[in-house]
Amino acid sequence: MEKFPKYFLSIFILVIYTNLQAQVNCNSIEGENCKKACEIFNHDSGSQGSQQSQENLDKAIVLCPSFSDAYMEKSVPYLKRGDFVTWKKLIDKAVELDPANQLGYRGWCKLQFLRDYEGAIEDFDQLEKYRPENLGYSKNGNYNLYVAKAICYSALNQKEKAIKILENLFKTKNYNFGLYDYYQLGVTYFELTQYDKALENFEKQSKIYDFAENIYFKSKVAKIRNKDYLDLKNLALNTYDEGKYMKDAYTHHFNKVYRTQIAEL
Repeated sequence: MEKFPKYFLSIFILVIYTNLQAQVNCNSIEGENCKKACEIFNHDSGSQGSQQSQENLDKAIVLCPSFSDAYMEKSVPYLKRGDFVTWKKLIDKAVELDPANQLGYRGWCKLQFLRDYEGAIEDFDQLEKYRPENLGYSKNGNYNLYVAKAICYSALNQKEKAIKILENLFKTKNYNFGLYDYYQLGVTYFELTQYDKALENFEKQSKIYDFAENIYFKSKVAKIRNKDYLDLKNLALNTYDEGKYMKDAYTHHFNKVYRTQIAEL
């Protein structure tokens, strides 16, 4: 039971982090026009992507052309609607103006939406120069950006490098584990046929948060070892039907598993 309070604390921290991105401390900004731009940004009452919201962001940019958050926020609706060309122009401008605060978001979006793993790694590497101790978290709060970086290496079939990043990260003092951290490490070990290590991490994942994909991989290990796996398979199916599976509002998680895959095991 000791891990549950720590887990909930980590989720609380992630929620705070995610919410803070929508607000800017205007008192920290120099210049009267830039303060006004910040106030417009913070008090934008239009829904994201609406004409009113975009016009408010344009006003903020006119007042303060160096205000990176306005470019970033203006880019988001284009990203969600699949207009990646316009999104990239705006987010690149935001990164140019404030790389320390915008590289992590751009890198995460390259991974999440574009599956541009090499481009994401480049952004995370650049970000590390500004934040050597703490890269921060993904915009949706699911992953520490070091985990995101490891996912990119795994996707590029550099799985040993991905494992090294994750193992070192998990040994960090007071590290707050995310929703799927042990699962991603477990799958990476599984893909290298290191089944003992894979199962060890799936079991650790179960103690933090268990979900269908994690149970499915445990059943796969059991089947490979010629052990009874049907109970685990059925548990994975039931867990999926209960709605406990990897979810994202806009895209699909890396190492996402679908019900049909579980049923076919």
